[in-house]
Amino acid sequence: MSGLFAHVVWGDVAIATSETLVMLAASLLLTILSGVPLGVLLFLTDRGQLAERAWLNRLAGLVVNVLRSIPFVILLIVMIPVTLRIVGTSLGVAGAIPPLVVAAAPFYARLVEQALRDVPRTTIEAAQAMGATRWQIVTKALLPEALPGLVSGATVTAVALVSFTAMAGVVGAGGLGDLAIRYGYQRFQTDVMLVTVVLMVVLVQLIQYGGDQLARRLDHR
Repeated sequence: MSGLFAHVVWGDVAIATSETLVMLAASLLLTILSGVPLGVLLFLTDRGQLAERAWLNRLAGLVVNVLRSIPFVILLIVMIPVTLRIVGTSLGVAGAIPPLVVAAAPFYARLVEQALRDVPRTTIEAAQAMGATRWQIVTKALLPEALPGLVSGATVTAVALVSFTAMAGVVGAGGLGDLAIRYGYQRFQTDVMLVTVVLMVVLVQLIQYGGDQLARRLDHR
């Protein structure tokens, strides 16, 4: 076994794994906190919805589509000045989080919008008939009804963020991606590359399984 993984320093693997988990957790939390309001905005301002505003919907949609169309590696580089201003560095775990959020939040916002569209129209009409305000309709009817879809969307987003964290290793963000690039690719240490790939596959499987189970429990239909 030691010969098979001769180049693997397990202490470095443990550190890289913890860095990936920190990047994933922090960026996913911030993505949800920013993606949900943006998705709600896209839904509410669309044609025939509670706060129909064509110009605002088109503007929000344009911003979302532009950000989603930028390849993540390019976004990492373009955002370096912004990242420096926000966290003081463009390297390491902290330097990776702002571009991770900017890349993932528009993606999640579209999933939130779709989850809200899947809520039956009768749910909104029933809340309106009881005299609920727009805020109450969103917080007490729409979001609770859409919760399984929101969880499923967060799961898909988390899986995408795992691959984003790996790409962030290109600019020295740390984590398993950085380990794979510095040792597995640049030094031709295939065993290191294999270990990092296996760990990322396991991480994705755990995220997908956990998210699916939670979404099923929340779905009472």
